[in-house]
Amino acid sequence: MSGGTRIRRATARDARRLTRIVRSSRAYEGPYAPMIAGYRIGPDYVEAHEVFVAVEEAGSPTGAGTSERVLGFYALLLTEAELDLMFVADDAQGRGIGRLLAAHLTDRAREAGLTGVRVVAHPPSEGFYLTVGARRTGTVHARPPAVMFDRPEMILPVA
Repeated sequence: MSGGTRIRRATARDARRLTRIVRSSRAYEGPYAPMIAGYRIGPDYVEAHEVFVAVEEAGSPTGAGTSERVLGFYALLLTEAELDLMFVADDAQGRGIGRLLAAHLTDRAREAGLTGVRVVAHPPSEGFYLTVGARRTGTVHARPPAVMFDRPEMILPVA
């Protein structure tokens, strides 16, 4: 991939980094904060689901080699044909990482024989999903106390 960014299957060792990306997301400040309060992605979740990460090689500050920096990730539930999670680290936004993940998601879904993927989006993310080809199909209504706001429901065609 260009710019040293690539997508790979997540491993259990990535779970803490994925949790950190979710919990630090500025998109979930204010009225959306309760939705991710205490949220955790465990190693068991990563091993049980189709979770992929966008990473870039990062040089070691000591010059002793390189390490990977996770820029974002998604989780695809194949049996439900649904996107469960997609996040891009705040400081990596605007670099095309979300589009890269969305393209990988559609390729993976197509490989799995899906014709579309359901997306229940965080309201501020609706525009992003529309720009990568999703179509609005409805609204998932709030379910207090877990979810305090309505969310757009979409389908992302992959065939």
